[in-house]
Amino acid sequence: MSSKYIEIMEEIKLQLAEGSLIAGSKLPSVRQLSEHFSCSKNTVIKAYEELEKEHLIYSVPKSGYFVVNEFQNATNENNVIDFLSAGPDKNIMPYVEFQHCMNQAIELYKEELFTYSDQQGLYSLRVQLVKYLQNLQVFTQPERLVVVSGSQQALNLLVSMPFPNGKNNILIEQPTYFGFIESINLQQATTFGIELSMEGINLERLEYIFRNNDIKFFYMIPRFHNPLGHCYSNGEKKKIVELAEKYDVYIVEDDFLGDLDPNAKSDPLFSFDPSGRVIYIKSFSKIFLPGLRIATVVLPKIMVNNFLRYKFSSDFNSSALSQGALEIYLKSGMFNSHLKKIKEVYRMKMKILQEACELLLPMDTHFSKPTSGFYLSISLPENVTAKQVVHMLNEQHIFVDDASRMFLPEYKKENLLRLCISQVNESQIKLGVERLAHCITFINSRKNHITPNNVYLF
Repeated sequence: MSSKYIEIMEEIKLQLAEGSLIAGSKLPSVRQLSEHFSCSKNTVIKAYEELEKEHLIYSVPKSGYFVVNEFQNATNENNVIDFLSAGPDKNIMPYVEFQHCMNQAIELYKEELFTYSDQQGLYSLRVQLVKYLQNLQVFTQPERLVVVSGSQQALNLLVSMPFPNGKNNILIEQPTYFGFIESINLQQATTFGIELSMEGINLERLEYIFRNNDIKFFYMIPRFHNPLGHCYSNGEKKKIVELAEKYDVYIVEDDFLGDLDPNAKSDPLFSFDPSGRVIYIKSFSKIFLPGLRIATVVLPKIMVNNFLRYKFSSDFNSSALSQGALEIYLKSGMFNSHLKKIKEVYRMKMKILQEACELLLPMDTHFSKPTSGFYLSISLPENVTAKQVVHMLNEQHIFVDDASRMFLPEYKKENLLRLCISQVNESQIKLGVERLAHCITFINSRKNHITPNNVYLF
């Protein structure tokens, strides 16, 4: 079949964008279009089928094809440079493949959809997850896995439930993931912080805190930290696990971007832990589909039953349909080929971002240098606050994140920006950093004198 079907698709998309075709409009018949474009009916059918896959049109048997809804013109999106959104890159998500898995799951798991399925998670999915986790150097059994409704649920439950060490306080890196800070604030958990930079943490300080502060668990993001992008070395991970063992502290390891690690020799903390000291959490939201709301947590056997009690009070069980679809996706091998693709996309975006920062940012501005992942952080000059930069860039439709919410009050920094590369267009990265650099220079030269009504054109 020739590329004529693409020509037909483009013509219809153009009419949708111009507004000459609106929601509910009936499209020309297959015969009419085949005559208009001097092509076979099969070519027109192919064009219509592809437009259906893109959810722009739908078919009604014996009635023809119709427009689904108003066409969202992409021009507005092109004017936005988005370093803020932290979901996966929409352009590389396997929508069509996953749709097949979802349809198969509906067929395979009919019974589970109409009853409450296994509270710990579908056993067949847990078997697939055990195989998948082996690639991340996490070796475990299905009996130790619990499927949860996203990693946020696991973190929230771990904050609230008692631990076998009988301790109550929590230790976190500073800064850290805002969702975890929300959980500890809402549950009023006593929390200590330990400063983290791209050079790591002070291990002597860590030992002091473990020894003196009744720490229940230490929450860590060991690879591609949010917001810094920091990764611990294997030596550091091993030492942290040894200290946790020595002082009867658990470690909650949030390895949400572990799949993106280009260093094949980098291991999770879990691999240094023969005693069940490390609780390992793996989310699928950043590398796959956030709407799936599926993550898994690997627990020490002694904690599984209690964790399930707390989870039961939260939501009975996680979506059987999402679990079934993920199982089929993992089993088919499609997930591995998806991973290869996204690893390269994110590595390249991070490289472009770092090169732009190196080239364009003012001298007294510092930035982290992660090897991959989603996040890079920028420390602004003394006279510049993240809030000022965010406000000024928003006016130019450039979105970055003020990282001040990622700190406990006593550690708060007002001059840290977080840039996320996952949803920004590769071709816009350099322009975004250029405007950010102008903005920093402008505010710095004004010594914090900025009025919100000013208009800045760069």
